Amino acid sequence: MTELEEPSLSASNSLALPVSAVHQGRMLKDSSSGDGFEGRDLLSLVENLQPLLAKKEMDKLREEIRLTFATLKDPLEWLLDVLEASSDWKGKGHSLAYHIAHELQFWLNEHPNGQLSGLRLRKLQSRLFPMLAQCHVSLMDLLISIYQLESADRCHLLGHVSHLCHKDKFKEAAILSIKLKLQPDLEVEKMCVPLLLQDKMSLVESYVEEHPDLQQRLLHLLDSWCEPGFRMETVTKQYRGLANIRPEKVHRKMLSKLIFRFLDKYNLDPALCPNATNQRHLGTLKYLFYKRFVEKTMTQENWNDHVQDTVGNNRWLQEQLVDLLARYNHLNTAATWALHYNLPEDSLPYQVADELKALKSQESDDVLKQKVANCKEWRKDHYYQLPISREDIFFLSKWEEVQKCMEHIFQPGQVIGIDMEWRPSFGTVGRKSRVSVVQIAVHGRVFLLDMLQLLKQGGKDEEALSSFFQVLFADPTVTKLGYGVAGDLHCLALSCTAFKDMDKHLCGVLDLLAVHKQLPKCLGVVKKGCQKVDALPLEDEEVQYGMPPEKGLSLLVQHVLGKPLDKTEQLSNWEKRPLREEQILYAALDAYCLLEIYTKLQQDLAGFDLNLNTLTLQPKKLCGGVKTKKLPKKQRMPPVCHEKSAASEEKTPSSSVSVSVQDFRVVCDNMLQGLGRYLRCLGVDVRMLENDDEHRRAAELALQEDRVILTSGLPYQTLRSQVGEGRCFSVDCSEKAKEQALRVLKHFNIQVTLADVFSRCQACNCNQYLKISKEKMIQLMKQRGFLTDAEEAAGELSGNPNANLETESLELSSWQSAYSPNCQWLEESGLDTKSALLPNGTPLKIEAIPIGVLSKEDLAYFYCCGQCGKVFWEGSHFGRVVSQFREVLDLSEDRQNFYAQN
Repeated sequence: MTELEEPSLSASNSLALPVSAVHQGRMLKDSSSGDGFEGRDLLSLVENLQPLLAKKEMDKLREEIRLTFATLKDPLEWLLDVLEASSDWKGKGHSLAYHIAHELQFWLNEHPNGQLSGLRLRKLQSRLFPMLAQCHVSLMDLLISIYQLESADRCHLLGHVSHLCHKDKFKEAAILSIKLKLQPDLEVEKMCVPLLLQDKMSLVESYVEEHPDLQQRLLHLLDSWCEPGFRMETVTKQYRGLANIRPEKVHRKMLSKLIFRFLDKYNLDPALCPNATNQRHLGTLKYLFYKRFVEKTMTQENWNDHVQDTVGNNRWLQEQLVDLLARYNHLNTAATWALHYNLPEDSLPYQVADELKALKSQESDDVLKQKVANCKEWRKDHYYQLPISREDIFFLSKWEEVQKCMEHIFQPGQVIGIDMEWRPSFGTVGRKSRVSVVQIAVHGRVFLLDMLQLLKQGGKDEEALSSFFQVLFADPTVTKLGYGVAGDLHCLALSCTAFKDMDKHLCGVLDLLAVHKQLPKCLGVVKKGCQKVDALPLEDEEVQYGMPPEKGLSLLVQHVLGKPLDKTEQLSNWEKRPLREEQILYAALDAYCLLEIYTKLQQDLAGFDLNLNTLTLQPKKLCGGVKTKKLPKKQRMPPVCHEKSAASEEKTPSSSVSVSVQDFRVVCDNMLQGLGRYLRCLGVDVRMLENDDEHRRAAELALQEDRVILTSGLPYQTLRSQVGEGRCFSVDCSEKAKEQALRVLKHFNIQVTLADVFSRCQACNCNQYLKISKEKMIQLMKQRGFLTDAEEAAGELSGNPNANLETESLELSSWQSAYSPNCQWLEESGLDTKSALLPNGTPLKIEAIPIGVLSKEDLAYFYCCGQCGKVFWEGSHFGRVVSQFREVLDLSEDRQNFYAQN
């Protein structure tokens, strides 16, 4: 049983013309002229070509087609006769009609006299129009060229497109408009809105690709949907009868992503979309509020800088800022910002307006200074401090200064710590991350390279700086320590094109992020010196200042050196000059702590349950968190850590105990929908987050339904802390979905059987199917108007004369004969045969079944999802899936060998 797929017709399913076509009077018109094939009809000519295509004798087929052209009075009309008398060309495969059209195009180039014009050509174009909408793109391109539709009457073409829209065939209308370049004469809203509601975003992008005016009009339309208070129901109600409509996909988050992709892709002015831009900035404000008032990981000064940069002179955002402060019950701060922006009192919440009047009665400056001093003293005791003096930190903004520090860096056997800082973008439109400061730490001192100033000098200084980094990262005699090196190098490459390929020549780099992943999880225990001590208790000050759980480098520092890092300066505005003293100390500590960690681990490998190979560099190989594309797949480490790490503790099945698919349930983050579809394909119960779902929704589903979370990137640490060890697995986004699925199944030791394959609907995750015979499906399609008697006759449902040539498919089907999906079967009596409605009121999606599928002799049943109504049928996709996942499937040796060969 396969997923619903567009039919790819092979040779054996090629053109089978019914005799009725001849009876309708489609006889070749050269019989009276005495030129070749006298008395022969369309069917007999085509029957000469069918065996050649079935046997894949393509050279003979092309030769025979060209000989046929030479004997015909009008090859263009003959091609239309072939198209009208068959239906196999409506699929994706290269049918006989496609090969005829392909050769006809070459033949016309060689015989210009064969081209038609005038009234005769217009009549053939009129016959072609109804068939164009049903063509695959490859055949459509040929027909447009052969019948010169680019030069056809434009009003006639526009009328045909309008007719398709009237019949709700918007996808076909859009594709035809693109091919014939009709977009400037059509309304963007009329053509693109239905496509957006049908979740055909890529087609919308193709529609406006080469038309800047259409891009701006579409952007303006999408932005109008982002206006506060706008209801999408006013749009969707106009298309209630449209098939395959998915209005739930058109939400504000999706629209925002689409708008900003357009802005970036087409280099458009953000002023065209004020509503979306305001919403993006409002999202940035909310994130800043979370960092400041919930996590409490951002200082007041940093927060003020980012707020002013985000809000600017936008009055609406200024009011939103004050309103958010009021919601967080920071009325005094809200009143201060209202005074700063000179907002009228009648626009303020009444509590803020009252507070504005009482600003003069604030606490004295001395009291405020004492609070700040107490907070700084507490942080000094709680966090790890830089062990060198301020005089040993050097801020370098000129190339001559950088040259002086080289003698401290380029020493054989030298160990240095490297880190980088850049200004956070918070989703701001048009702002790309670029490195502002590079920190290089050696024992006893730290050098801070002002990249903004150094790169601004350009010319030889920029070339010298690029050469400096290339030599440094490629020098095997200098050990370079980092944490998340790949991310730092990626951001460095964005800063200047000269740094683009630096990651390809790394040598002597040790990413402590990879080492961190190999450390055992010290639950309730941290390292302090060489002694194990209880984790730091939750002091009253931690409650007061709201300390969040440590993560990343701060957590590694806590595990190894006993205290975490103070990360409140991490989200500073690193592009603002001069840097504050707190920023300089933070940047220096971020690089210097890498040296301290490395030294401590070397001194006590056994105490940290590590071996010597963990800290051993392998020259000319990429390390840790840096790209690993050059390593063979079998040698790559899992993306989350060792088998003892986050996703594989006590709740993860051991390697000796296999788990059935029925006992394995997961929830996929919204960035892993491809992985989710593959797992569903293998029978796994998969819940997938929608694009507008927050990450915490995954934790809720995992706890409520006993599921494992599959996620990637930053959400992993947060989600893991909410569901516990072993219930959250980090997936490597650099891998393809199939490789991700294999890794998940192997990690949790899931045993998949043939009966599990396609036992769930890939669209909705339902495991209930309704089994309908082919005869019953034909009857339903006739009743619902999706199949006419003429189409049934043209499809030759009685059999396929070339079925005996389908040797591989029949051989594959022999393995499928015993296939019985591990699902629940619904009673056919529950189906309303008149309306084709399932018991839950959902209509069967029988309109999506290609007519050509009904002609397959070996097809006996259709399988209909009991929840969403999607229709499946047996085909070659089953064999492909089994072949792709045979290493995790429970197959006999004979079947393993068979699928390996096929």
